[in-house]
Amino acid sequence: MKRTLTAMIAIFLMAGVLGCSQPLTTREKGAIGGTVVGAGLGGIIGAATGNAGAGAAIGAAVGLVGGTMIGDRKQKREKEEKWQQDQMRRQQMELERQKRELEKLKRQQQER
Repeated sequence: MKRTLTAMIAIFLMAGVLGCSQPLTTREKGAIGGTVVGAGLGGIIGAATGNAGAGAAIGAAVGLVGGTMIGDRKQKREKEEKWQQDQMRRQQMELERQKRELEKLKRQQQER
């Protein structure tokens, strides 16, 4: 039980330090979340089998990998959405420019 508590405290301290350094990417947030959840579940399962520390360590490792993979996919999707929004904004600006140009040409035609 003491090892589990020590492992959990170490994980939470590490997450706190990482969280204070600079804004975390979505991938990093997924990795931290997966590690914390994995360690917690691993500790619970390990306690039931008599070795909570090993369970927490294994759960943390599995959670780290899974959380990183999920965070990475989510981050890629966010980048794609941002790119699409930028493209839409550029197209909207081009449409506005063309609209102004058409209005200018219409005025010129009316003045003749």
